[in-house]
Amino acid sequence: MTDFKHFVEQFADLRILRYQIPGFSELPLKKKLYIYYLSEAGLCGRDIIWDQNCEANLWIRKVLDKLYCVVDSNSDGFGKLEEFYKRVLFANGIHHHYSTDKLQPNFTANELNNWINYLSADDVKELQCDSIQDIVKKTVKLLFDNQYLNKMVCQDEGKDLIINSANNFYKNINQAEAEDFYKSKLEAEDLEPVSYGLNSRLIKSNNKISEETYCINGKYSNSIEKITYCLGKAAEVCENKQQKALINTLCNYYRSGDLTLFDEYSIEWIKEQSGEVDFINGFIEVYGDALGYKGAWESLVNISDKEETEKVSIISDHAQWFENHSPVLADHKKETVKGVSMKVINAIMLGGDCYPASPLGINLPNSEWIREKHGSKSVSLQNISQAYEMASLTSGVVEEFAFSTEEIKLHKQYGAIADNLHTHLHECLGHGSGKLESGIRSDDLKAYGSVIEEARADLFGLYFMADNKMLELDLVPDMDVYKAQYNSYIRNGLMVQLARVKHGANIEQTHMRNRQLISSWAFKEGAGENVIEHVSKDGKSYFKINDYSKLRKLFGKLLKEVQRIKSQGDYEAARELVEQYGVKVDSTMHKGVLERYAKLKIAPYSGFLNPKLSLLKDDDDSVIDVGIDYSEGFIEQMRRYNREYSFEL
Repeated sequence: MTDFKHFVEQFADLRILRYQIPGFSELPLKKKLYIYYLSEAGLCGRDIIWDQNCEANLWIRKVLDKLYCVVDSNSDGFGKLEEFYKRVLFANGIHHHYSTDKLQPNFTANELNNWINYLSADDVKELQCDSIQDIVKKTVKLLFDNQYLNKMVCQDEGKDLIINSANNFYKNINQAEAEDFYKSKLEAEDLEPVSYGLNSRLIKSNNKISEETYCINGKYSNSIEKITYCLGKAAEVCENKQQKALINTLCNYYRSGDLTLFDEYSIEWIKEQSGEVDFINGFIEVYGDALGYKGAWESLVNISDKEETEKVSIISDHAQWFENHSPVLADHKKETVKGVSMKVINAIMLGGDCYPASPLGINLPNSEWIREKHGSKSVSLQNISQAYEMASLTSGVVEEFAFSTEEIKLHKQYGAIADNLHTHLHECLGHGSGKLESGIRSDDLKAYGSVIEEARADLFGLYFMADNKMLELDLVPDMDVYKAQYNSYIRNGLMVQLARVKHGANIEQTHMRNRQLISSWAFKEGAGENVIEHVSKDGKSYFKINDYSKLRKLFGKLLKEVQRIKSQGDYEAARELVEQYGVKVDSTMHKGVLERYAKLKIAPYSGFLNPKLSLLKDDDDSVIDVGIDYSEGFIEQMRRYNREYSFEL
């Protein structure tokens, strides 16, 4: 589809894009049906991520949707209401999807009060309130009390990370109690530990602490029943026996909540390498929990891009070489790298924590012992990257923040190739590299574990991008590719990404902390030899790399230390590194970035609409095809999902 329109709309700090699924119409019906039912399973869990993000989210979503229907669309206030509602829909709740700060309404409490008075008696009943005044009181507190649920994920040093986080992973409990609860479950001699706490909410009632497990007949039972039903339908039309086996294991895990079954499913999922269609479905990433125990629900249905996969599979084929030549300590290297696979995929349906803001790459499973014994799968999302690239061609960001015309030219020539290669190395090799020392667990680093892990994977990719092995394996046309990536990484880590942070605030988001940590550390560590130079030109700040070779050595030095921190579970070193380099922002630099970025009139964040899949039937009610439609708008899709996939309120 040569005239495919990736851009949909822009509002607040958000840009909405579409992604295209190449070749979908030509797929055989059975494969389309497999995709359709996996996609339905991915959409049925939507309420889960909303509730996990904050217990008030599902209720306020219903309030805002009712107001959207009753407020006059021609009135002065409707545009403000619509924009705020869109922001909440994008964020899967009332906290910003990236900063996790509570979203600030662009209307007044009085305006909100007037709108709520339009609601009917039936609306009041449906919202489980006693009166209009009850709705007003509850809504005003949620949206306008800046001391109430003000941060979804608190990572501030010195604060209780549980009490000060508005997410719904813990209830009536503090950080010390949560840490003691899970510490009591850990057995140092257990070489194959389950991921304790991954699929549960930890609560205290009558001075007794217990877990509410996410499973059928447990928490989120309504949604999980729908998910397992759709997964069962998918198993009937899957591509091979291994897919059927892993789906059945996943369904058994959802029925029982037994985390040993989740590990079994993860191993079966790694084994499945022959199918064209793959998926992720479950409680997986722990970024949303400051303690790193609780998995956010997510889903991704995808199909392999065979041509691109052939190009990058060479990376996974040489995984042992990269491990052997890593600059980390010998004791922290894997003697034998097992089961590392790399695929380039095209997303088909995003769900849960992957929607609408999508990842560019994924490496799973997260369990260290499974990775060491059975390997991992790494994927890079080709059509998502392409949509970003197409939308950014005319943004002007590089022209504004790059120091020289040579740097701009290098980016336009090799930027896309460089970024893709770094993602491949990050996901396929970075996350899969290294090993822990005996008795050490990934969660020993607590609140700093996720940042250290992302820094480790990024550094692995940055270090090896500059190796001549890239030319030898025909992964790059020229070694200038790594220079384009180094320029982009430092430019982003020290300047551009600050456009996403409110002036005066610290950096909170894991990946942003990681990027600033690496860039700031390299800048400071290389200052004596002027490896990276802070340059002022025409009243604007720039960062210019003077010695790419020395910068590579710095990346290798930091990779060695970051791997040591993880391998030895050195919490204090992790805390010092993250707090010193990854959190604080230079106020003057930040102010300048915000002013320069604002002039470009582009949104700093992007997210995606899913295509709409539907069963097409003949007169006898037999399915003859699966239709695909890209025309749905943002608010249209979100409100349809509200109607069709709402099972928890």
